[in-house]
Amino acid sequence: MQNRTDDPRDVVVVTGAGGMGTAVARRLGSGRTLILADHSRERLDQVVAELSAEGYAVRGVPTDVSDRASVEELARLAAEQGRIAAVVHTAGVAAATASVRGILDVDLLGTVYVIEAFEKVAVRGTSLVCVASLAGHMASISAEDEAALATAPAEELLGLDAVTDLGEDATAAYILAKRANHVRVQAAALAWNRLGARVNTLSPGVIATAMAKAEADSDADGHMLKMLDACGAGRPGTPGEIADAVAFLTGPEARYITGTDLLVDGGQAAWIRRHMRRRPSSSPNAPSASTPATCS
Repeated sequence: MQNRTDDPRDVVVVTGAGGMGTAVARRLGSGRTLILADHSRERLDQVVAELSAEGYAVRGVPTDVSDRASVEELARLAAEQGRIAAVVHTAGVAAATASVRGILDVDLLGTVYVIEAFEKVAVRGTSLVCVASLAGHMASISAEDEAALATAPAEELLGLDAVTDLGEDATAAYILAKRANHVRVQAAALAWNRLGARVNTLSPGVIATAMAKAEADSDADGHMLKMLDACGAGRPGTPGEIADAVAFLTGPEARYITGTDLLVDGGQAAWIRRHMRRRPSSSPNAPSASTPATCS
């Protein structure tokens, strides 16, 4: 009789050992082989130890998502462990803590590398969710630039006009990178469909993570917190709520959902689009129209 510990398990891969990534790992990892990837070895070891103590079958893989070879090695190791059921790409940086080049390398190119590397090992039923941002919905770029961001080879992306025109504006780089995540997933959906697999983005608004705290700390006028009040949410989202949304997108209830984006933002995007400019500028709860949506 085969030892139960030798039975192959479905594999779940999570990039990013921050607040969202750890919540997703806990939500999806039970009874599965869990592979957690992060650039910080210290942070990775800490979270792997915590999850192991909680009974998860977890392995930490140091990974730099801005390095194609590193991401391809992660995909190869994951495929060796069994059938890849879900890949959740939460790793990213924000405008408050990274340079334009860092944002482009991690948030733009890193997502492309994850989509392409895991397409090679995806099987029927595999679901990839790339965490984008509400910020991507605030982008204003031409259809031509969007098409280029969606389909240009990775090695050509940083040379596109929409990218080179960013200058040193980290907020603009973040918004562009997150919009590129949306359109890149749309373009990838056909290839994933042909494998019987799915790929989507999930766009958080303000979520109570260390990244969001760094953004709030850099927001001297408090626009981010005012927006939460103005839109009616009254609070940031929690990593657990993001994990619940990811569980839906990777689960059987979402079998017919692919190539699209799920906003999980407490109504922030709807308020920005339909109400923000109607509010009097003197209102104490009304952020300016230039409020950066760099909040996931």
